[in-house]
Amino acid sequence: MQFTIHTIKDWQEVVDSIIPELKHNILLLKGNLGAGKTTFTQFLLKNMGSKDEVNSPTYSIVNEYNTEKGKVYHFDLYRLKNIEEVYDIGIEEYLDNSFLCIIEWPEVYEEELYGLNYHTMSIVNTGENREVSFD
Repeated sequence: MQFTIHTIKDWQEVVDSIIPELKHNILLLKGNLGAGKTTFTQFLLKNMGSKDEVNSPTYSIVNEYNTEKGKVYHFDLYRLKNIEEVYDIGIEEYLDNSFLCIIEWPEVYEEELYGLNYHTMSIVNTGENREVSFD
């Protein structure tokens, strides 16, 4: 699926289209700084019934949210330098015990996902718009 974001309100259309397509409990979010990864996550969790305040997990590495369907863990792996650091935060336990794991900056861990089912969302900031692809 492809989307173009012109205004912040356009994220709602993206979320409305993606929620029915979420078949796996892992969602990789790719995009440069300021692309809209956390903004998308805020819209997604609100639409999943979460009453929690959604913030970027840049410094905490992982944030936990409650939804009507179960726990959602929101990761930011940007500051992790190698796969050992990813395992040190216990990512496998989160993956095993979640309704959904949203992983920003997944590149350091992506190779380890081989053989698992997951979704990928890429957000490109073109300057005027955001181009979003989801699969």
